Amino acid sequence: MADHAHAASPALQVQFDTAEQQKDASTFGMWVFLITEVMFFGGMFLAYIVYRAAYPDIFALASSSLNVYIGAANTAVLLCSSFTMVLGVRAAQLGQKKALAINIVLTLLLGFVFLGVKAFEWREKFIEHHVPGPSFHFEGVAMQGPAQLFFSLYFAMTGLHALHMVIGAGIMTWLLINAIRGRYSADYMTPVDIGGLYWHFVDIIWIFLFPLFYLIDRHLK
Repeated sequence: MADHAHAASPALQVQFDTAEQQKDASTFGMWVFLITEVMFFGGMFLAYIVYRAAYPDIFALASSSLNVYIGAANTAVLLCSSFTMVLGVRAAQLGQKKALAINIVLTLLLGFVFLGVKAFEWREKFIEHHVPGPSFHFEGVAMQGPAQLFFSLYFAMTGLHALHMVIGAGIMTWLLINAIRGRYSADYMTPVDIGGLYWHFVDIIWIFLFPLFYLIDRHLK
């Protein structure tokens, strides 16, 4: 029975009896990985909340120095990328290989747009001397330490998120190559489904980062 299943589905790995079992195991593995990522980011979110409670005024001033319009634009870009990823998964489910490839390309391009915009924003912070280190200076506050702490958390958390975006772009590239080669169909699209889970997770993390750094207690200019 198992040998017959493997002969009928070349994508089925030898350790699994059915395609459904393989998909369930892959999905479960991704969810376990994402849970560890939630705990990792959760520690950083907790650190931000604690220090923000300790220095609310300085954190509010530091937050107001961030470009909220750039942050909002990047949020819109990621939401659009989640939409194209959903369309890609749906195309894979329906066996629409061309639509799958097109939506993966769109998702990948939107990811690169996000990273490009983020690089531009970081460049502004370098010019303004808001990067933690010997040259750090934040005008308008006497206590430079707490202000530097805000930007330390900002660069650490947005930088880690950007790293996950780069990894996600690598996953999308791999999915695109396999999609072009016709390796996915309505009967086998587990990698697309798993890749979509990862991409949505990265988008959700940004949905929390955006209000945390750009909106909470913001002193609008």
